Amino acid sequence: MKHVELGSLVEVAYTLRANGPEGDELETCTEEAPFVFRVGADEALEAFEKGLMGKREGEPFELHIACEDAYGDETDDAVVPLPKETFMIDGKIDEEVMQVGEVVPMEDDEGNELVGVVVEIEADVVHVDFNHPLAGLDLHFEGVVVAIGQ
Repeated sequence: MKHVELGSLVEVAYTLRANGPEGDELETCTEEAPFVFRVGADEALEAFEKGLMGKREGEPFELHIACEDAYGDETDDAVVPLPKETFMIDGKIDEEVMQVGEVVPMEDDEGNELVGVVVEIEADVVHVDFNHPLAGLDLHFEGVVVAIGQ
């Protein structure tokens, strides 16, 4: 019977909660729509992969991943003031994107995709938080290995 190892294509169903088994539910992946990733391809957290090593198809799992092994603490450095011109499309500012709480996809200088959330709007500056949405949280996964491929 196959087990999770380096290079495996793994399908898992799980419920993710913040800070422990009784925490707020953050995400659910069902057996019908599992999370699929290749072990060792930087598609999942390293601690998540480590916790699944050796598991077999159909085997349940429960993983607790500390904040520092997940997405780290939230940092003030990740809240960046951007000039309003950054949000111009076709010569005008997109007012729908310019609202507190709006998620804004952007790119850094190297073309890497970043996702930020608008946290404050001033006269000519928009403050965008680029912390990962799960930063500052311990993660608790409870689920099952649905399938293992090569």
